[in-house]
Amino acid sequence: MHTFVQSVSNSVHNYTPNHRHLMGLVVVLIGSLFCLWLDSSLDIWSNGRIVGLSSLTLAILLGMILGNTIYPKLAERLNGGVCFAKGQILRLAIMFYGFKLTMTQVASVGMPAIMTDALVLTSTFLLTYWLGTRWLKVDKETVILIGSGASICGAAAVIAAEPVVNAQAHKVTIAVATVVVFGTIAMLLYPFLYHLGWLQPWLSAQQYGMYTGSTVHEVAQVVVAGNAINTEIGDTAVVTKMIRVMMLAPFLLVLSFALTKDRTVDVSTIEDKSNKNETASFMTRVKQVKVPWFAFIFIGIVLIHTWVPMSENIVHNMVMLDDVLLTMAMFALGLTTHLSAIKQAGVRPLILGAIMFGWLILGGGLINIGISFI
Repeated sequence: MHTFVQSVSNSVHNYTPNHRHLMGLVVVLIGSLFCLWLDSSLDIWSNGRIVGLSSLTLAILLGMILGNTIYPKLAERLNGGVCFAKGQILRLAIMFYGFKLTMTQVASVGMPAIMTDALVLTSTFLLTYWLGTRWLKVDKETVILIGSGASICGAAAVIAAEPVVNAQAHKVTIAVATVVVFGTIAMLLYPFLYHLGWLQPWLSAQQYGMYTGSTVHEVAQVVVAGNAINTEIGDTAVVTKMIRVMMLAPFLLVLSFALTKDRTVDVSTIEDKSNKNETASFMTRVKQVKVPWFAFIFIGIVLIHTWVPMSENIVHNMVMLDDVLLTMAMFALGLTTHLSAIKQAGVRPLILGAIMFGWLILGGGLINIGISFI
């Protein structure tokens, strides 16, 4: 009991900023609020013509500009708060993401959407990993991050997977870039293909919504691609997408377990070295798993949001808070990303992102068509 209380106390302490974090957090907060304002203002100024350009995209772009010009001169004083934003604030943002979804919404689209999302997620991630590591020879951390973004929920999944993978900032940025580029193309391409009549022989209007939600990268991009047809299809697309988001927690747990294969095991801790059987190996790996508690708290918040009565005002404020926290994390990530490291990574990550974009369109389409016949 004492150990548990001590663990909880340490966790609370880790998520409580102190004076060393203050200056950096103020800078990150100002930057994120500016990006949120700019995002809404661009929509108004362009009369809605600039679509799908989220505050997260603007935050990482502005952060990278400052991170490669002004920030290095101030890094010593600001680094504590910036790292706090990339770590603890990011985890809080993933937790509060649960206020954007309820189990009632999940039930409204039924088992076909759940099955489709599960198959698209699994096939996309495994194919990304195999192509990235075996064929394109991209480093494993970048491949996992690109696969996470393509298969689940874009930039949010990339930055949620980062603590499990323990990747460098520039690798996270590269993965986010693939989400931004190919997700934006998908957002514009899907409605175009639908209006041309190329999708109607294969997918009904409702199935188009599920297809969009199960294969387009970002939530914001799904909103645009679905509502470009009509509001009802847009709702189906968003709910299908949010089911993919819910799969983030078990995905991170499985990912952490899989990554323990590459961690060094101290065999001296095993008394009978001749009896290193599969069970011992399995239990050793289980003990090494980095449990992504923040992702499971996200699921808990979804359940609370579903079953605990809340006013629309409270939910709206929590969603706004989550948008601020996510934008802060992305701005901090941009500040610590060096363009030289991205240049060194080359074009292979983008090629991988392009291939998976093609897979989501064609392979994801085939999965959706197959599920529709069940």
